[in-house]
Amino acid sequence: MRRLVVLLAVLALTQGSGITRVPLHKGKSLRKALKERGLLEDFLRTHGHAISSRKNSKVAQEPMVNYLDVQYFGKISIGTPPQEFTVAFDTGSPDLWVPSVYCKSAACKNHRRFDPSKSSTFQDLGQVMSLQYGTGSMEGFLGSDTVTVSNIVDSHQTVGLSTQEPSEVFFYAEMDGILGLSYPFQASNGSEPVFDNMMKHHLVAQDLFSVYMSRNEEGSVLMLGAIDSSYYRGSLHWVPVTVQQYWQFTVDSVTIDGVVVACHGGCQAILDTGTSFLYGLSSDILNIQQTIGATEVQDGQFFVDCGSLSSMPTVVFEINGRTYPLPPSAYTIQDTGYCFSSFQGQDASQPWILGDVFLREYFSVFDRANNRVGLAKAI
Repeated sequence: MRRLVVLLAVLALTQGSGITRVPLHKGKSLRKALKERGLLEDFLRTHGHAISSRKNSKVAQEPMVNYLDVQYFGKISIGTPPQEFTVAFDTGSPDLWVPSVYCKSAACKNHRRFDPSKSSTFQDLGQVMSLQYGTGSMEGFLGSDTVTVSNIVDSHQTVGLSTQEPSEVFFYAEMDGILGLSYPFQASNGSEPVFDNMMKHHLVAQDLFSVYMSRNEEGSVLMLGAIDSSYYRGSLHWVPVTVQQYWQFTVDSVTIDGVVVACHGGCQAILDTGTSFLYGLSSDILNIQQTIGATEVQDGQFFVDCGSLSSMPTVVFEINGRTYPLPPSAYTIQDTGYCFSSFQGQDASQPWILGDVFLREYFSVFDRANNRVGLAKAI
């Protein structure tokens, strides 16, 4: 019962280049090799600033906990001395926020709360903020402080501090707050996303991050500034971002047994680590539900016969010319006594949302330098 309550609470919350390689001979420096080929001057002109400014940049790996396959969260610290919080690393939103000691909502009292008076580096920016996540919401204000993610210390980072969290959704959430990793387009006025701040101050070795979401409670990881090939098989397939707000791209079609069942003629989708399930146009989703044999039981929830999982079809997403199959084991949520479909319908004006259901199957790279996402079959 606890799992079902959490699933329904989270469901409400989540409605919402070419590289030139220069071979090096033994003992020959990069500078000499480039000079011999007449490439040194152009290389230094293009990359000199990045080389000098990134000499102290880092690669970070932050472990994430998989809570019931519906929430993934990791640890960060805020302030001096550091106050520790668990946050959802969310590619579907831009802001960082945690509860504050000024918040008396039940959701805040049920989680760690940041105390600005105990941080010598905190600054109140005098800016209010208000965020809406489906049926979950928060109100608060913006401050600036030191934020540490793994081994990366991000100074003068804007931080939202909630003063009200009226919804039950955040009460049930295992994490304290949210660290947004989307583009800054929809960030609160005066707020700068954490990864943007890291890029601006050259704190990461590369302007990208990658995500591996394990099916187990442990083993998931957020990698900042790096790609670790040990988490996937084969090669990465790169997909251009079409709208630089969320991590949005084009899905060519969705098929079952070779027949197009959704996204006829293509549709837009976003890759969202902060959404548990998979959302699409309601009529398309209904078509998928009927094709896989799911039955609606309540409030848009579609259940399936747990005994028929082995005979249910694979749902295939075609993205930028490649196919990404989702087997029944991926798109169904299974628990003692019941199984249900993770496909959910939504308004036609919204792009499809490929949430954790998809991300558990495919290792994902979010490349800000080239405005693209990379996908490969997760191990």
